[in-house]
Amino acid sequence: MGRTATVATCALNQWALDFDGNLARILKSNGFLCLILISSEFFAWYLFVCSGYGCSDHYYESDTLLHSFEVLAKLLESPATQDIICDVGMPVMCRNVRYNCRVIFLNKKILLIRPKMMLANTGNYRELRWFTPWSRARWVAYSPLLNMHVCVLCFPQETVLFGDAVLATKDTCLGSEICEELWAPNSPHIEMGLDGVEIFTNSSGSHHVLRKAHTRVNVVNSATAKSGGIYVLANQKGCDGDRLYYDGCAMISMNGDTIAQGSQFSLNDVEVLVATLDLEDVRSYRAEISCRNLEASKVNSYPRIKVNFALSCSDDICVPACEPIQWRYHSPEEEICLGPACWLWDYLRRSNQAGFFLPLSGGIDSSATACIVYSMCRQVCLAVKNGNQDVLADVRRIVNDETYTPVDSQEFCGHIFTTCYMASENSSQDTYNRAKLLAEQIGSYHINLNIDVAVKAIVGIFSMVMGRAPQFRVYGGSSRENLALQNVQARIRMVLAYLFAQLSHWARGMPGGLLVLGSANVDESLHGYLTKYDCSSADINPIGGISKTDLRSFIQYCMENFQLTALRSIISAPPTAELEPLADGQVSQTDEEDMGMTYTELSVYGKLRKMAKAGPYGMFCKLINMWKEICTPREVASKVKHFFRMYSINRHKMTTLTPAYHAENYSPDDNRFDLRPFLYNSTWSWQFRSIDKQVSIVHFFSRFILNHL
Repeated sequence: MGRTATVATCALNQWALDFDGNLARILKSNGFLCLILISSEFFAWYLFVCSGYGCSDHYYESDTLLHSFEVLAKLLESPATQDIICDVGMPVMCRNVRYNCRVIFLNKKILLIRPKMMLANTGNYRELRWFTPWSRARWVAYSPLLNMHVCVLCFPQETVLFGDAVLATKDTCLGSEICEELWAPNSPHIEMGLDGVEIFTNSSGSHHVLRKAHTRVNVVNSATAKSGGIYVLANQKGCDGDRLYYDGCAMISMNGDTIAQGSQFSLNDVEVLVATLDLEDVRSYRAEISCRNLEASKVNSYPRIKVNFALSCSDDICVPACEPIQWRYHSPEEEICLGPACWLWDYLRRSNQAGFFLPLSGGIDSSATACIVYSMCRQVCLAVKNGNQDVLADVRRIVNDETYTPVDSQEFCGHIFTTCYMASENSSQDTYNRAKLLAEQIGSYHINLNIDVAVKAIVGIFSMVMGRAPQFRVYGGSSRENLALQNVQARIRMVLAYLFAQLSHWARGMPGGLLVLGSANVDESLHGYLTKYDCSSADINPIGGISKTDLRSFIQYCMENFQLTALRSIISAPPTAELEPLADGQVSQTDEEDMGMTYTELSVYGKLRKMAKAGPYGMFCKLINMWKEICTPREVASKVKHFFRMYSINRHKMTTLTPAYHAENYSPDDNRFDLRPFLYNSTWSWQFRSIDKQVSIVHFFSRFILNHL
């Protein structure tokens, strides 16, 4: 046998239940791989994903399992999969139990169906809802395909090996683990490696979160750093049909070093990563780790499935092996620029709409949303320039012109992006000018309108029926009147946004409707600083999982890298809703004054509440130390109480929150990530008494120490 083995992985933009598209993307990736392998005359182990990850409750349907096996049958018969060990992910039912599985096959024969043993069941993941974890470690048995509810006529074999085993080829040993298993403290690759497995594969559905990439890379590299080996990771990419964006980053690692890196954000539906590696490097690396070898002598062996196949050739001594590389990470600002933009593109092209509609207020949040759409247009134009025919075909379908080719990002933006400044008597000239200038610089089709007529009509109906006219606080009205008059403006803007999204293209003689974009950030959602069914209510929201602090940095990034000078005045202006009357033509209302807390404080509260699992008392205990240089314990107690009062009063708004790009682990999204009540006892009486008691104790000891110094 030879020394070198060629392994390959991929990142495919699969879509839940799109069996035709998913099959086409798999075959396309295999076509790319075959061209590489034909030119080098080596064999490979190839890893990819079959059915799309986010099928959710569709996994309950027998149709999903049936169609997955039908796709598998097509793959088995395809010439593109011959002479390559292929590893595909799909749901499998065995003896009436549903498993999340890897199906490994070679030359039209299924070698092994390996069920997932550790299921992801936290945060955005609910695998235990649909699948059962395989609990029989190192056990494998033949199972009739008939027991898997499969039409056996589709397959050349009647039985398959099902369970936890590894593959032994002529020249090496290969093992597979699935997604969550890599992150577990007792990952299968640990004992597989001790048992002599040299190549590990993993197919993941790992979504993008800001600043997460380095964690994933470190976990993969550490999998082989302690005891050697080759790790091949495939990861889903794109919008699979919901709030998550799977960010690719397929990679190949050996002996703790990165050998090949896939892109994190890309409009390419298919990306193939190939590396040729020297198996002797794994063996020599392991040879000098004495503690590893001592542990290996005690490990229980895995069942080995013998495969009459070799990944190396006897005459490959002159074949150069790939060398380690340094991973290139994106900055958080680049992640915001690229991730949500790719998510928007997938949503747009798969929703069969003609573009986006955004209420553009001239503030940071809506301007950041506009910049993300502009970034999407830049990426689309770059992909077309680089010859991506799939992207060009999508562009032409969206604009309904088979001959159209985008000239530049501004020109394309004008086709698919409509912005609208919805002024009222409470709007300032400054925000009008900022919105207008930004729209000009990004190239969006911009509309200016005034909502005062509609507001007066709605309030007039109320006054006519009830016999009383509400007033703003500055004119003597109560807090209830003041809030109601602000809310009616916000809600009218939402109604107008949907009307213009449906009909503005029609009025311009263009086909199709537009998706309405929301622009409430994660901190405002956490506090509830938004009107229910206002402009925060939209079809999708690309910034709903991003903090105000990060959005400010992103605006600065766009100003410097996109030469959008309009953003300079936007970033320097204090955030304001402009829903109350102006004072001498100037804004008298600011967001932070309205909320009673700063955006920086809100981010801290959000991370402690969700990520540190802190209730009111626990948050207070942490903050009296974190903020001891800037706040007294009594001030900390007041701030914590105010946050939890506002959070509990406004939690009901999260039940109608616009589906948003998931970018932060403290997102308050009530749909599936942050599962909590939406009707609270907002007095928090027991919890707040605990805080007050602790404040008294701290105050007593502080006075005691001062009196005895």
